[in-house]
Amino acid sequence: MNYDQIFDEAISRLHEEGRYRVFIDILRNKGAFPNARCFAGHNGPKPVTVWCSNDYLAMGQHPKVIAAMEEALHDVGAGSGGTRNIGGNTHYHVQLEGELADLHGKDAALLFTSGYVSNDATLSTIAKLLPGCVIFSDELNHASMIAGIRNSGCEKRVFRHNDLHHLEELLAAEDEATPKLIAFESVYSMDGDVARIHDICDLAEKYNALTYIDEVHAVGMYGPRGGGISERDEAAHRIDIIEGTLGKAFGVMGGYIAADKKIVDCIRSYAPGFIFTTSLSPALVAGVLASVRHLKASSVEREGQQAAAELLKQKMRDAGLPVMDSVTHIVPLMVGDPVRAKKISDILLAEYGVYVQPINFPTVPRGTERLRFTPGPAHTPAMMDELVGALVEIWDRMDLELAKAA
Repeated sequence: MNYDQIFDEAISRLHEEGRYRVFIDILRNKGAFPNARCFAGHNGPKPVTVWCSNDYLAMGQHPKVIAAMEEALHDVGAGSGGTRNIGGNTHYHVQLEGELADLHGKDAALLFTSGYVSNDATLSTIAKLLPGCVIFSDELNHASMIAGIRNSGCEKRVFRHNDLHHLEELLAAEDEATPKLIAFESVYSMDGDVARIHDICDLAEKYNALTYIDEVHAVGMYGPRGGGISERDEAAHRIDIIEGTLGKAFGVMGGYIAADKKIVDCIRSYAPGFIFTTSLSPALVAGVLASVRHLKASSVEREGQQAAAELLKQKMRDAGLPVMDSVTHIVPLMVGDPVRAKKISDILLAEYGVYVQPINFPTVPRGTERLRFTPGPAHTPAMMDELVGALVEIWDRMDLELAKAA
């Protein structure tokens, strides 16, 4: 067995398909987001503008967050010291879970080390606790949700994206006594569309199913206090389990679920992904705590981000660029080819100091490769004009088609 050859061939396939992933080498400039320094391929750092960060509201740069992390670091040290059960349960963790439960109007919340882990651990565990459970999963659900469903070992039914008629057909085909769980996202981050939460909840009530919503691309950014689309649409009380991340709009790191106390206690007590993992550093948790509290009271960041997203979409449309329809803060620009998407990204970085990553298969279906922009409150109209001008020039250089002005 030639192991090296197998590994070489695996990597070669990615290169041949144009979807080999290259990680950029940058440092963000504290207090000056979206400005950063790029080190790859340069003699020293080169200034760049970041257009694809999931730190949607720049809370990772917020003075309150940084001050809270510094205070915690000097107060209790760097690490948590262990799992939540063995030395790693701090007062910061307890406070944050209380804030997150309150954010979503739930009895309790539970912290995980990432949004991926919270999805994987919760979905796999809850399905195992429900004898004969069948999970109904939107076809565009995130890889972490898919992993959790697979790891549960239960039956699954995949319904067409946001197709409630298909979902009902699948629900109706199951025995009435079968435990059922509908798993879906609020904001689908590659297309920027939104789930029909109330309609899904109606079906859940009709067919006696639990509901699980992934709000990772919405928490902090939608709703009067940042509770996500479920808060904005006044549907949070109808959802059994709300899952979110602390590494996007809240700007730090971690994941969580918010739910009924009994559900949270079951996950806390049975999920290996929670039980056997060192807990988040107290400094990280303190930073998130400051971020959540700030965004519960402040809508300035949310309003700024929504305005920036709408402005960039309009500028791209006016320039004839193939920006995809999106009703959220996500601004996807269709390319449709992995090699071209990577080349456009490379030119933007090398020649224009613009950092945006290509999104390729398996994150999106083949033939729908794109660039995904996430403008935030700190992206100015002047930055957008420079970006759109660069994209138009590259589109022309590569003989890509622009839409004709109306």
